[in-house]
Amino acid sequence: MYSTAARPLLRRGALAQAARCHFTSRVIPAFTRTPSHSKILSSSPVTLRNYSTTITTGDSVANVASVAGSQGKIRSILPALPNKTIKSILATTEPNTPVKVQGWVRSARNQKHVTFLEVNDGSSLKGVQAILEGGQGKGLVAGTSVELEGTLVKSLGKEQAFELQVSNMKVIGTCDGETYPLQKKRHSFEFLREISHLRSRAKTASAILRMRSASAWGFQKFFESQEFVQVHTPLLTTHDCEGGGEVFKIAPRISARAQQLLEQQQQKQKDTNESKSSSPNAIAPSEFFGSPVYLTVSGQLHLEIVASALSRVYTMGPVFRAEPSMTPRHLSEFWMLEAEVAFLDKLDHLLDFSEACLRETTRYLLESCSEDIEFLNTWIDKSLKSRLRQLVEEPFKRMTYTQAIKVLQESGEKFEFEPVWGQGLQSEHEKWLAGNYCKGPVFVTDYPAGLKPFYMRKNSNNIDNATPKTGTDEGEDRTTVGCVDLLVPGIGELMGGSLREERPEVLKKQLDEYGLSQEEYQWYMDLRKYGTVPHGGWGIGFERYILMVTGMDNVRDIIPFPRYNHHCKF
Repeated sequence: MYSTAARPLLRRGALAQAARCHFTSRVIPAFTRTPSHSKILSSSPVTLRNYSTTITTGDSVANVASVAGSQGKIRSILPALPNKTIKSILATTEPNTPVKVQGWVRSARNQKHVTFLEVNDGSSLKGVQAILEGGQGKGLVAGTSVELEGTLVKSLGKEQAFELQVSNMKVIGTCDGETYPLQKKRHSFEFLREISHLRSRAKTASAILRMRSASAWGFQKFFESQEFVQVHTPLLTTHDCEGGGEVFKIAPRISARAQQLLEQQQQKQKDTNESKSSSPNAIAPSEFFGSPVYLTVSGQLHLEIVASALSRVYTMGPVFRAEPSMTPRHLSEFWMLEAEVAFLDKLDHLLDFSEACLRETTRYLLESCSEDIEFLNTWIDKSLKSRLRQLVEEPFKRMTYTQAIKVLQESGEKFEFEPVWGQGLQSEHEKWLAGNYCKGPVFVTDYPAGLKPFYMRKNSNNIDNATPKTGTDEGEDRTTVGCVDLLVPGIGELMGGSLREERPEVLKKQLDEYGLSQEEYQWYMDLRKYGTVPHGGWGIGFERYILMVTGMDNVRDIIPFPRYNHHCKF
């Protein structure tokens, strides 16, 4: 379906291939396709667009980074640091060339007259093998930081193409080998969580961190190609976007002296019969802003503000949820990638856009993180590469919520929770639909309005001509909204999005039905009052995406500093 023509692999800080190359790449246009929306498991061809980039600089891969100027011309950025990474040294240095390597000893093997070191600086999976003679490496242990000078030569071994013949060694930082917890053996993920300040030195953890970085860069490259503007939405907010109520409330921590002064002032006001509200300094410390403020659970509503002016916007940042769940899928602090698009009036166009985003970002990972993916495919999930290739090459399936309920009810499977129209899909339902029935990513659209937030656009009454009977009253409200959840095998829900309600009169009624204050959301109504447009957007749980592309099982293992119920270190 897709051409295998070479694509430009512009990494952060380095070109992915040697210069003086001509690349041809294909990017999926995000808002052009309109497939049949109601047909169950419908999939349609994806249109591709060609573009090319010519690089004329003669600098090597390690010495140049490339950016496009305002006229589309490529200009080079000179190295800003004096030393090269091990990755760039191995990629660009000719044999028999003197080099300097800095990093940490991952393993040390001593023989009678020679010591073999594996030195890694985190820039790549394997690092470099260093050979020290004449007793230079005596006493070196894993964890020691070193600076090595010598000659890079072709290796006689099969594990690496080059090795470093060391002529001079400097120990930068010693390591207590008796207590250093990371030895040359496999460690359980449970053990690594206990030493999370050191686990980034382990191979699996470092591979995941590199893939996190590449994923963020891949998403950014896609949004740039689609002419989006990045927006920094606030972490402090006055509303709960999802309406779940599982939010962290902000309260300042004040010093004992400040607390004493506050109490004295309040006592003075009481003695003089003054109102507490007469002085702004008398505001209780829990209401620093004068009204309740929370850590954000989503930047969506803020994105809608900016999208009403800039049309195509996205944000990526931490969000917070005070959910006490202890499952391997939940964190109290995690990252969300969210996008909002103005002048979008069809749900299919939103699905096309999100499919293109995931497809192109995953393609970028396969191209730029092949070594790390190969390692994870060997040691974590042997089906990882095939699943990622499937995601890139095969179109996502599509079905409505009503069709999904019908499929679940007729499946013959014994679920813990019976699938019933009007109730949310449970994790077991989502995983079965994606993993067993569709055997790949599937968009589930048009959920009952009662299951979704107030801002989602209501569908026309004939969105589903036939709905399964579930033993409920004939007068049951079957109103649905134009929304979507993307389900993927092994994970369940990866993405959620919708068309937003742009009709002022309908939105006003929605606020009333959900018991929300029209005064508090007047700013939101103003966006509809002053030049309203149809629009929509979605959010992707970044950690869940990383779970999918690494094959890991526990979300606590793919974020550097996990925060969850009863756990917040550093």
